[in-house]
Amino acid sequence: MKPIIIIGANDFQNQLILKAKELGCTTHVFAWQCGDVGERTADYFYPVSIVEKERILEICRAIRPVGVCSIASDLAAITVNYVAEGLGLVGNGMASAMAATNKHLMRLAFEKAGLPSCKSILITEDTDLDALPLRFPVIVKPTDRSGSRGIRKVSDPKELPEAIAFAREPSFEKKVLVEEFAEGQEYSVEYLSWRGEHHFLAVTEKFTTGAPLFVETGHLQPPEHMDDATLAKIKALVPRVLDSLGVKYGASHTELKVDDAGDIRLIECGARMGGDCIGSDLVYLSTGVDFVRAVLDAACGIEPDLTPCGKTCVAAVRFLFSREDLEALERIRRENPEALYRVSEIQPIDGHEIRDSSTRYGYYILTADTPEAMRALLRKAGL
Repeated sequence: MKPIIIIGANDFQNQLILKAKELGCTTHVFAWQCGDVGERTADYFYPVSIVEKERILEICRAIRPVGVCSIASDLAAITVNYVAEGLGLVGNGMASAMAATNKHLMRLAFEKAGLPSCKSILITEDTDLDALPLRFPVIVKPTDRSGSRGIRKVSDPKELPEAIAFAREPSFEKKVLVEEFAEGQEYSVEYLSWRGEHHFLAVTEKFTTGAPLFVETGHLQPPEHMDDATLAKIKALVPRVLDSLGVKYGASHTELKVDDAGDIRLIECGARMGGDCIGSDLVYLSTGVDFVRAVLDAACGIEPDLTPCGKTCVAAVRFLFSREDLEALERIRRENPEALYRVSEIQPIDGHEIRDSSTRYGYYILTADTPEAMRALLRKAGL
């Protein structure tokens, strides 16, 4: 059986672990030991934090894997490319990995390529905030985190120092971006790249809590609100985005906004599958393309087969924020059990503040045959 390295062991990564085992691979999984499901489903689990890339590389030299991969994690993507580069396996290289995970380097790449990116200013501990040429509202975010961590919209200049401190706290390099706020509906776009050719898979419509934190409450594929002209613009833009970041292999997840005039502004792009079940589940359900297998194949140096292989439907994921959300799930379970594709483990709802994606209580995935049927389900779900 072919040994494969998987970086991360949480619920989202578990879909990758299970698919690799289904394909006959021996799974060697690295993650901080905290009781995640992948610790139990892996063939071999190594209690090593995903940020300890040098240590993971040394262990992997003895394993001699055919590939190394991860899904839905920027932190894991850095280690994936470090290990792949060290072992001579398929990957995008560390320069690309850093550009696709550090939002400041990403903005510089977008600007160099002339892409419609939000303007931003890098904030360090020495920055004079009073001298910044800002036009409010702005978005404040860490340069090197994902999952809505540290993000806040600021409309009042008096709130800026507190928002910067809020963003700096989770940042590894303790740097922050202050960016212009882009109006419009937010979407994400999934692609699979192979030898520098970029293949469109799906667009996802995003639902959030709104200002100031914008934590994702749900996602929908295909989007309910997108016309063919806008989709064509997105398909023309995203390959340029990926080229600007040096992405040649594997999954990517591009976030953008479309305003009422149809103009697009880039938010960011990760060289990894979208999290929140977008890549691991929604793409397969809405397109029939086995995205997870494609990621595994690309990591192992096998040209991915993107031929649809399953029945397609409308798919959505809903995250739990409150007891009311849990009650909505129970109502759907009673009235529309056939619509529930999967329900995650649900944490005790203790009333803590949901500040980012890691603090939500759980999720469930819905499927429907028509957009109208899904809209009815989403109303029941509170979206």
